[in-house]
Amino acid sequence: MCTAIILAGGFGTRLRKAVHDVPKPMAPIKGKPFLEYLMDYWISQGVSSFILSVGYKHRKIIDYFGYDYRGTSIYYCIEDFPLGTGGGLLKAIELIEQKKSIIVINGDTFFEVDLKTLKAFHEQKNPSFTLALCKNNGTRYMGIMVDSDGVILSLNDNKKLSKLANGGVYLINPRALDPSRNFSGNKISLEDDILPALMARKMSIFGLEFDGRFIDIGIPEDYIRAASIID
Repeated sequence: MCTAIILAGGFGTRLRKAVHDVPKPMAPIKGKPFLEYLMDYWISQGVSSFILSVGYKHRKIIDYFGYDYRGTSIYYCIEDFPLGTGGGLLKAIELIEQKKSIIVINGDTFFEVDLKTLKAFHEQKNPSFTLALCKNNGTRYMGIMVDSDGVILSLNDNKKLSKLANGGVYLINPRALDPSRNFSGNKISLEDDILPALMARKMSIFGLEFDGRFIDIGIPEDYIRAASIID
């Protein structure tokens, strides 16, 4: 069984001008929720169950997908108050009994990643985290610097100089995320809090570049472009 956690609890504040009254992952693209495209793609990559970390207007997600989608089980981890991407992830991990690596996917990002390739790289390197990296467009995202072996050297490199950025798809070793030992507070960010904390503790974080289709629907301009990128 291959389980994926999708971080789908965000408010989508920046997207409100284009999308109203639904959580960001439910923003419609050509008549279907963005989240449906995500799940369809990851099912095609071998994911056999999902844990959806949900918060804002979560009933709209539950009512649409239920607990089984295309023969794939769905479990929900519901935030009683906003936890951020990091807090939502830590809570969702508690639902997983297996100690194998876990796929984590941002609920507002579509990135065409070959899961077999990512898993083979992750198993070979055996790090705490492996990030799927996309080409940096030099505007919205801070750059990521990696060495020739794939070790991430910097998560906040100059975005105009770095050729790579975080694509929002991760393979993680759950033992690296012991919330009682490593992290404090309720609302924390995966990108801004957890990953830098792991880097500061000298825990191994690797990155692997993929050149597949990528879109982040977090702002109206990119949300509008999404219809021409995903199908």
